[in-house]
This record gives sequence, C-alpha cells and structure tokens, in this order.
Amino acid sequence: MENIDLLKRLCETPGVPGREERVRALIEKEVKGLFDSVETDALGSLICRRSPRGGKKGGKSGKPTRVMLLCHMDEIGFYVSSIDKNGYLWLNPAGGFDPRNLFSRRVTVVTGGGDLAGVMNPGGRPVHISSAKDREKVPEVKEFFVDIGFPAADVRKRVKIGDYVVMNEPAIEIGNKVVSKALDNRVACWLGIESIRKLDASGKGHSCEVVVAFTTQEEVGLRGAKTASHAVAPDIGLGIDVTLSCDTPGVPEEEMVTRQGAGFGLHIKDSSFIADHRLVDEIESLAKKSRIPYQRTILAAGGQDGAAAQQAAAGARAVGIVVGTRYIHTVTEMIDKKDLYAARDILASYIATVA
Repeated sequence: MENIDLLKRLCETPGVPGREERVRALIEKEVKGLFDSVETDALGSLICRRSPRGGKKGGKSGKPTRVMLLCHMDEIGFYVSSIDKNGYLWLNPAGGFDPRNLFSRRVTVVTGGGDLAGVMNPGGRPVHISSAKDREKVPEVKEFFVDIGFPAADVRKRVKIGDYVVMNEPAIEIGNKVVSKALDNRVACWLGIESIRKLDASGKGHSCEVVVAFTTQEEVGLRGAKTASHAVAPDIGLGIDVTLSCDTPGVPEEEMVTRQGAGFGLHIKDSSFIADHRLVDEIESLAKKSRIPYQRTILAAGGQDGAAAQQAAAGARAVGIVVGTRYIHTVTEMIDKKDLYAARDILASYIATVA
C-alpha cells in the first residue's frame, strides 16, 4: 500500500523558509532506522547519511561515490511584519506569490503560544459597495492582511512580529490526483524517504554513499542547499522537486513543461542550472530498461536545489528528478500519483546502480 498518508501529513505541517522545524521533526521520526546518521546543520537542514550496503566497493578513486538527494522542506508563506491599531496583521512574503490566488483565504498564524486560525483579504471595499473600476484592480501582495477575530489588545498578546502565516487547506485525493498546499516541495520530502524504503524493500543494496538532505530556505534562494552541499561535497547531486504541469486550458502546448500521468520529469535545464548530459542519458536509459515512465523537462524560469549541489566546493555532476504539478504556488497544487511513484522508483533504481 502506498504511503500517501505521509504526504498528506507533510503537506499539512506548516513550515515557511527559516521556520521548517516542525516539518523537520516529522521527518526525523519517519527516517528512524533508515540512515546511519542524522544531524541538523546550522541553517536547519536535516542531513541523513547511509554508508554503502552491498554491491561493489568504491568508485574510480577507491572511495564510494557520494550521491546527494536534495529535498527542500519549506513552503511559501508570510512573516507578520506589523500589527495595526485595530489588530489586523500585515505581512512580509517569504517566497513568490501571485496575488490573484490570495483572495478570501483561510490561514494559520503560527505563534509561540500555538496556532491561530485567521482569514486573509486585501484592503478595500467589498463587492456590494465597490465600483466597477474597484473590481478591475488586482491588489499587490502588500495590500493583503490577516484578521484573527480578536480585539486588538488580545491580538498583541497572542501574536508577535516575526510569527509566520501559511495557508490553511487540507490535503485531499481526487481521482488519481493529490491536491494540497505545499506539494512544492513536500513531494520531495516524501520521495527522499520513500525512495530509500523502496530501495530497502528491493533487497538490492547500494555501493554508493547516499546522503538525503532535507533542506531549508529554497524558496528564497536555495540557501539551505548551498550550505549543505558545501558540507557534504557530493559527487552526484539529484535535485528533487516539483515542476510546472501546464497541461491545462489557456496554456499553449509548447509551454506545457510536463503532462500529468506521463511519468517523472527528467529535468535538464532551468534558470539555475544545466544538468550533466551524461546523468540525463544514464537515468533515461535506466528508466527505459526498468519501464518507468518519464518525460524530459526544461523550465524557462525558476530554480531548484540541484543547482546548489552542482556549484558547491569543487562542483558535482547534477540532474533534476521532478514531479509535474498543476496550479503551482496555490492551495490547489495537484500531482498525479503515477508520476509520484515513477519518481520514487527511478530514484531507488538509480541509487542501486551507482558504482
């Protein structure tokens, strides 16, 4: 039985850039027994290491090849930047938002004293008293505020500048899809765990050293991946992430990036890196041999943690393994379970084959 419950729990756990500790704690419990060592670095990334287990010993240098999977834990969200005299919370974004997706949202305000429910709306007149011109305007992100329903004095007792806000939406399954906030990038966290479980279940072992890094602050500049990659110094970096799936009305076919249900994405290029062509060919050949569905992907803009591994210290060969996601950076992010399982399977198969 596939562990979709774990993905749901990961998605529903709040963790914006710089405040991933609750996601990290969930992962720490899940990975017990899977790794030889688990440690948290200065930026909060969780570094999980496995020595070779079976297979040939050592790469060309006599040392095992070090393969690093980079799976960022953070989701886009906000920090409370101001509390006005009426008790409304004003926000500073941590990650990229399209304001068209922020109207009338239920949110969770995470404070030192516990989680608080709230609602997010932009300032301005509601529909019954607004003009036609008012309704044409799309507010900027800075115009949105949060109302937690308490008098101003109580709000100031409960909320501090620097507390953070995430969307409040449950993860659900519809058809063969999973829909949730924060699939970007709890999908990768799931893959970092479940690919190792799949590898163990196969009984194949691996001759490489495996490091799974659950990284911080990707949404604001690959920050955790940069420091983790410098510390690990991988030979091969696998950037695990979501990517666009624009197989939806209103988008030209040439801008689709991925089609849902067609398999994992073999990620070749984006704004942050260009994949090692040898790795692309190796993984493509393995996918064909193993009958794991895949599709090649190039993203016109955006970046991912594989770039940090590629550029750390003396550098590494790197490639992306991604899962196409519809409606990205919204509360209705959608993946196809077939693509998710294909990504898990290619990761487990690839790790088992690295010399």
